[in-house]
This record gives sequence, C-alpha cells and structure tokens, in this order.
Amino acid sequence: MNTLELADHGPVIPVIVLQREADALPMAQALLDGGVRVLEITLRTPVALRCIEAIARALPEAIVGAGTLRTAADVRAARDAGCQFGVSPGYTAAIGQACRDAGLPLLPGVATASEVMAAHDDGLHFLKFFPASAAGGVPLLKALAGPFPDVVFCPTGGISEQTAPEFLQLPNVRVCGGSWLTPQQAMDAGDWASITALARRSQRLKRG
Repeated sequence: MNTLELADHGPVIPVIVLQREADALPMAQALLDGGVRVLEITLRTPVALRCIEAIARALPEAIVGAGTLRTAADVRAARDAGCQFGVSPGYTAAIGQACRDAGLPLLPGVATASEVMAAHDDGLHFLKFFPASAAGGVPLLKALAGPFPDVVFCPTGGISEQTAPEFLQLPNVRVCGGSWLTPQQAMDAGDWASITALARRSQRLKRG
C-alpha cells in the first residue's frame, strides 16, 4: 500500500489512545459506522498491540495502523499484530529502514525542513506534520509548500474539529490526524453513539 491511499478514505484519520482492550472493538465499530475506515492506534499504552490485533482480526474492513513507532522492535510488533501501515512521531533513517525491512508502509513525522529533506531522500513524499499546532501550524505548512512542491502532509497534533478546515484548505494537505474523534470521556462511558456522530461529521469536512 502507498500511504497516500489512506487519504482516499476521508479527510480525517483518528489518532486513538486505548486504555482498555475491551474498548477496542466497539470503538472501531463506532468509527466504521460513521464512515471512518482508517484507524491509527497509538502504541502509548500496554494494551495497544492487543487492541490492534483484535481489530485487525475481527473487522477486516478497517484499515488499521500503529502510531508512535519509535524503534525497529515497534515496527516488527506492529506488523505481527496485523497493521497495514505505521506512523512515527519523527523520522530517522533507521525507522525508515525497519519499515522497509518489515514491508510496513510508513507515514513518518516531520516538523522541520531538514526532516522533510531526510524523509524525501529516502523516497517518502507523504509525511505527517507533527506536532502541527505547536510546530508552526498553517503558516509553516504554507512556507514548506515553496521548497517542497512534491511533498504532501497529514498535519497531526493540537488540531480540533473547529481548526481542521483551515488545514484541509491548504493544497499540500491531503488529510488531518485528530484525536477528537475518540474522546476519552466518551470511551470511558461507552458512549459509542457519540463517536459515530463525530466520525460522520468528520467525513463532511471539506478539502481544498
């Protein structure tokens, strides 16, 4: 899979932190019911890999990826759990090589022009801009468009339902990453209908 294909499934990729394995399937089903198929499950909790494996096994219509890949061991574990793509918070040649060795398509994180150049040199042209709001937001993405006309971005970090449209109007932005689709309060309450409603609204966001 070319990671750019992820953008074909909608304007927002949810960035998901799962605290309980029991929440994995109902949460994923709630997003699918709202039209969101691409799911980034971050490796920030002890249950993340088991959640990924459960979703990949039970819900084949979901396109499941692992976020917060930092090491080659993370990459191998994500692949073995059934991930179809990986997302890293930053980029190093080592993480790029680990993903190539594992056959795991990578959406790497960048925050500076130098990091864009490093990823581009390794053949990666669709990049996660992270942390988007803290690193310069829309003005920095506009500035990067000049020297990197062949690079497109998925800004992630500090983006909300209210601010996403501003990012999505940029010609070098194909999709946004957002944690607002799966608020912890809704997951703690088992309020899957709210997550489905947020997913449906995200699908209506307009791209430039």
